[in-house]
Parts: sequence; C-alpha cells; structure tokens
Amino acid sequence: MDERVKNASVVSIGNEVLSGRTVDTNAAYIGQQLRLIGVPVVSVHTVGDRQETIVRTLALAASEADIVIVTGGLGPTDDDLTRHAFAEYLGVELELRDELLAAIEALFQGRGWPMAQKNRIQACMPQGAAVVPNDWGTAPGIIAEKDGAVLFALPGVPREMKEMLAASVLPRLRDLAQGQAVAVRRLGCYGAGESTIAEMLGDAMDRDRNPLVNCTAHAGVITLEIVALAATEAEAQAMVDAEEAALRDLLGNLVFGVDEQTLAEVVGLELARSGRTLALAESCTGGLVAKFITDVPGATRYFTRGWVTYSNQAKIEELGVPAELIEAHGAVSPEVAAAMAQGARRRAGTDYAIGITGIAGPGGGSEQKPAGLVYICVDQADGTNTSKHIFSRDRRSVRLRAAQTALNTLRLGIGG
Repeated sequence: MDERVKNASVVSIGNEVLSGRTVDTNAAYIGQQLRLIGVPVVSVHTVGDRQETIVRTLALAASEADIVIVTGGLGPTDDDLTRHAFAEYLGVELELRDELLAAIEALFQGRGWPMAQKNRIQACMPQGAAVVPNDWGTAPGIIAEKDGAVLFALPGVPREMKEMLAASVLPRLRDLAQGQAVAVRRLGCYGAGESTIAEMLGDAMDRDRNPLVNCTAHAGVITLEIVALAATEAEAQAMVDAEEAALRDLLGNLVFGVDEQTLAEVVGLELARSGRTLALAESCTGGLVAKFITDVPGATRYFTRGWVTYSNQAKIEELGVPAELIEAHGAVSPEVAAAMAQGARRRAGTDYAIGITGIAGPGGGSEQKPAGLVYICVDQADGTNTSKHIFSRDRRSVRLRAAQTALNTLRLGIGG
C-alpha cells in the first residue's frame, strides 16, 4: 500500500458487545462509509468497559492507522469510560465545558425530564480536544490528535453515531483523504473449494498487491473481493476492471456473479434473457431450491411450478416415477433423480427441470448410501445430466449445499 494512503482503525467499546448481547453493527457501517470516501479500514478492535484496556487499544489503533474512530462508552454511567480513557491516552485532564452542560440541561428541560447529576460527566472533555456536536442525544463526541493520528469518539447508539459521522466526521476525513480513492468489486465463485481457488490464483492473493484480493467462503460460495487504491475513482475502477478480467481468465466458469448476485439471481437472469422456463422436483431439500428461485423478484417470468415429493408414494403419484424403479434402485439413486426431473419437465411443459433426492441426515444413511449423499439431475430436451455428491456436516448444511449445487449445475447447463 502506498504511504500516501490514509487509513483507519475502528474501536468498539462495551461489555455488551463482547458478550454478544449487542451485535456490533457500528464497525461494519463505519467501514462501509469510510470506503465510500476512499479510506480503507486496516483493523477493528472490540474492548470491554475497562479504562486501562481502552487506553492500550487507543495506542495500538493509532499505531496502525492515521484515523481512529471509537464508538461507545460516552454515556453518563460509571461504566462509560471512553472520555476518561481519551484523557489518559492524551496525557491531559478532563474539563467541564459550560456550553456543553448548558446544551444538555436545555435538552432535558425541553423534554420535561429532570436531569440526574450523573449527566454532567457528558459535558466533560479532554483538555484541548474538539467537540463533535450531537443534535440527536446527550453525549457529544470527541476529536483529538496525537502523534500524527486523528481520533474520534462517537456514541454507541447507532442512530446518533450515524448522524454524527455524516455531519461532522466524514466531511473532515474527505479533506484529509484528498487524492485517494477506493474501488471494490466482489466475484462470486462456485464449484471449487477455497484452497483450490487460492492455488489457481497463485500470487494474485499476495498481501502487498494493489489491487488486493481477499477471499471468504460461505455455504460453498467463494467470494473474491477486489480492493483497489488509486488517486482517483476512475483510476481505481480501471484497476478493478483489469483485475476482474484477469481473475475470470484464471477461474473460467467458476465465476458466476458480481457483487451481491446470488446463484438463483444469475440463473434467473439467463432463463429470462433466453425466454426459457424451469420446474423443480425436490425431495431432501424440501423446497429450498424453490425458495431461492422465488426470492428473486420477477421469477414468474421463468419459474412455473415445483413439487416437494418427500415420500416414495409422492414421487410415484405426482411425478410418475415408476414404483419398480424405486424398488430396484432406492429412492436415493441417480435413476430416481433423473425420473423426478423428467417427470417434472413433462408435467410442467418447461424447458428445464431439476430433480433432487438424497439423505440429508443425520440419520437414515448406510455404508453404501451415507448421510449427505445427494443426486441432482437437470433434464432438458437434449438429455439429462445427473451428478452424485456427498456433502458433509449437519442437516442444514447438506440441504443448503445441495440446493446451491443444483442451481450451479443448471447455470453451467444453460451457459450462464
């Protein structure tokens, strides 16, 4: 990363965040907003309500970044210690600001509430620090500088934090970060594991590169995030474009979509574009593929109907699967998966149909057919494509991976 680039560290304070009682949405929101103005976040810290811990974390964050944004711990109670920690870190005393106290008293008076004496602490600031006005609550924020880093303290209440960030912090940071821009793009990949994709990418994931490529995995979807830093937004976007093209060359049809696109959305776009239709016949997934398909607005353009044929009798009666086929091969077999897909396509009159049968577990498996075994078939006019999969882990994961793999199989079959 170029030394010119101003970066940030975010610190979230509060025992309730550490315990999991409160989900830290503030750090994610701040990171998103900083990216929009070209300031990358290099670290996020979460600490409890202990003054010495907060002081150490402020020093660490300031050593990592040019900008430190702290949320939480600015309330009036004894466990709200951010202002005290700021004063200790800066090597100064807290001082009562009369104008802040008057504003807090006026706020309580305007609401018809008595003001407890504990609220006076919210009018105290570290000596020499500037104030972040809070027009939405009683706790003003803090702006201070030390050793080349600028530090902000904002309330932990999300609404107050967001309003103060937008009104007072981001405008100052835009000036501080002039001449730098961040562009981000995400590529969704399916069909190979995280380690396999990493090997295919080679040095594209080196940590010292610009653009930087990050990798995360969830439910079989591998997301590659491209982060480019440049002097202007246009230059950063051009760098992202070039990196995306290079990654697509390396990964081919493992890449299914961009940014927030899901497999179901990509499949739906291709079906709608070509005017083709889809039906579903699900057993072990229990309608999960249909849910994913219909989560996408406008799915009526291409999805006509689906069956959840959980029992053998339902497969026979609803889809026309021959009873002797189930007796000969078992309900979990490539033959039955194909018969389900063919029956669904025939009865729905669609261009494509998917058939899924398997053992979601945790019970019901055998040595020959273990839990996690799933057969997926995509049927179309020019033939069927049936594949065998063994998904590990729990029942929910097996069903999720089976549904995602079914969509990906269809995607590859229609050239998406």
